[in-house]
Amino acid sequence: VQLQASGGGLVQAGGSLRLSCAASGLTFSSYDMGWFSQAPGKEREFVAAISWSGGSTYYADSVERRFTISRDNAKNTVYLQMNSLKPEDTAVYYCAAGRGVYTSRRYYLSYEYDYWGHGTEVTVSS
Repeated sequence: VQLQASGGGLVQAGGSLRLSCAASGLTFSSYDMGWFSQAPGKEREFVAAISWSGGSTYYADSVERRFTISRDNAKNTVYLQMNSLKPEDTAVYYCAAGRGVYTSRRYYLSYEYDYWGHGTEVTVSS
């Protein structure tokens, strides 16, 4: 299984980025997907999650109404559209795949996910 995250970079505060995570080696449409972030010196934190069908989405309070998670099961890809970026959004962003995290409502717990990508770095300058 491989999860390849991309799309990170350096952006000014108020700007936008779109992260992508391409999955291979798994039945993508059977997995709920999540994005987590990890800032330097901090623990990994939940950002957003989407159910296997794309019908349900969940967000951390800190990104609600600024970030949008979506998926394209035909392309085995999950996206994170990040708008109105703030310096505190600076972190490495990881995508993750898990089965049943939507049903269990435990999508915000990193240990509930089965597979992880290597992450893509986002830096927001003030």
